[in-house]
Amino acid sequence: MEQNQLDRETFSCLICLDLLKDPVTTSCGHSYCMNCIKNHWDEEDQKRIHSCPQCRETFIPRPVLKKNTMLAALVEQLKKTGLQAAPADHCYAGHEDVACDFCTGRKLKAIKSCLVCLASYCEKHLQPHYDSAAFKKHKLVEPSKNLQEKICSKHDKLLEIFCRTDQKCICYLCTMDEHKGHITVSAATEETERQRELEERRGNFHQKIQDREEDVKLLQQEVEAINLSADKTVEDSEKIFTQLIHFLQKRSSDVKQQIRSQQETEVSRVKDVQEKLEQEITELKRKDAELEQLSHTEDHSQFLLNSPRLPTLREIAMSSSLENLHPYFEDITATHSSSINIRPLRHFEDVTAAVSELRDKLQDVLRDSWTNISLRLTDVDVLLPEPEPKSRAGFLKYSCEITLDPNTANTRLVLSEGNRKVKLMNRRQSYPRHPDRFTGCWQVLSRESLTGRCYWEVERSGTQVYVAVTYKNISRAGGGNKCLFGCNDKSWALDCSQNSFRFCHNNIWTPIAAPVSSRVGVYLDHRAGILSFYSVSETRTLLHRVQTRFTEPLLAGVSVFCIGGSAEFCKPN
Repeated sequence: MEQNQLDRETFSCLICLDLLKDPVTTSCGHSYCMNCIKNHWDEEDQKRIHSCPQCRETFIPRPVLKKNTMLAALVEQLKKTGLQAAPADHCYAGHEDVACDFCTGRKLKAIKSCLVCLASYCEKHLQPHYDSAAFKKHKLVEPSKNLQEKICSKHDKLLEIFCRTDQKCICYLCTMDEHKGHITVSAATEETERQRELEERRGNFHQKIQDREEDVKLLQQEVEAINLSADKTVEDSEKIFTQLIHFLQKRSSDVKQQIRSQQETEVSRVKDVQEKLEQEITELKRKDAELEQLSHTEDHSQFLLNSPRLPTLREIAMSSSLENLHPYFEDITATHSSSINIRPLRHFEDVTAAVSELRDKLQDVLRDSWTNISLRLTDVDVLLPEPEPKSRAGFLKYSCEITLDPNTANTRLVLSEGNRKVKLMNRRQSYPRHPDRFTGCWQVLSRESLTGRCYWEVERSGTQVYVAVTYKNISRAGGGNKCLFGCNDKSWALDCSQNSFRFCHNNIWTPIAAPVSSRVGVYLDHRAGILSFYSVSETRTLLHRVQTRFTEPLLAGVSVFCIGGSAEFCKPN
């Protein structure tokens, strides 16, 4: 098998890779099919220089070829033995492949392209580039259909230099011509550097992809947590409302039972009276019948004999039980109007009024509780916060006008400019007593409660001013840390002195290295838990940012520490 392979390679044309047909041998010793080498040299006629496809030796003028009879006889003998040089079908070049420039007939796939020869070679035709010293300096690259694009159209030289000034590939002659004085490097150097930049950029992309994938995982976990929490809350709420409904149904049943019981008692009492009255009526009718019968007696002696024994009406009344019917009836002896006087009763209307009152109170409680529930529901927000504004126009979109509450101002503070400016005085002011007033700290709070996204600016003067936000329930009495902005867990404060800034929360102080300005901007995203302080001048410099969770609305505040010092909440503009 190895011998057969050797014979094929020895007696094959280096252009068509098939067994030699009408073999000819050039003066350099390489053999080709007569037609293959003629076609090759026909293509080189315009250059007036003809070369050997294998070793690239040139011939001037074009050689006259003669058939090599010895090779022809050997090839014929090999054909009789059935030896053929037929490459596998998958080695032939398809429509999308780069074909070997030296194959005749059906061309094989090129495995390399030479930037010096400007030709592409299959494995067979490429071999001289590896074997011959003449080709050692040739640059081989992956097969390319566009080799001509790698040659300078002006100088017919390889584009092996990159001009950074014009951002294009040029040849070495271009550096002495139109690109003279430009910044140039070898194309290989530029490619290496750009590959490095590309790898760095891809690395950044890969890192961002990993970060985003982590974010997606976190959000998916958050979705699962939201669903679990919501399902549990719905279940718990249904149980609570079911218990509440059962409680109301039980109370409704109790009231109904009591009403029916009282109804039965009252109806029984009335029926007892009604029965006694009916008995009395029957007795009276019997007596009336006796009297009527007596009145029709014609025998005077009989009439006089029987009439004295008739009882008087009072005696009848005294013998009856009507007097015991009180409180529903008056004395039976009344001579005018009905002998029974029913009091003006409201029956069960008072019960209806009491139940209505309960309903109204319950509705008020439910209304207030529902407002609280709605607020808690709107506080459920797991989406990533919107990015903080970058420009002044972006901040001013969230600007709010802050006014100060006189009822919170320490008595050493004077408000002006429509309660937007505060100044520390040497004397106390005659402010009325108020539970919201700071008694020991020279501080004042805003009227406005701050939620959502807000931005405001404070212009200060004097040696020291605190710009702060705080919960409403911060202590007001005394002068300790429980009242002073920043020195407790209810407030956050930026200490603005003449030469520096400091931030404080829960009495933990953080120094800030930044340019000092007289104006401070404050940005609040209550829902996202972001609080940012900025130094505002011709530029805007971030001084400190807080990321936390605010549990209730905030108030803006300022503290002034030097006599004559002031702080003014600027109007948005």
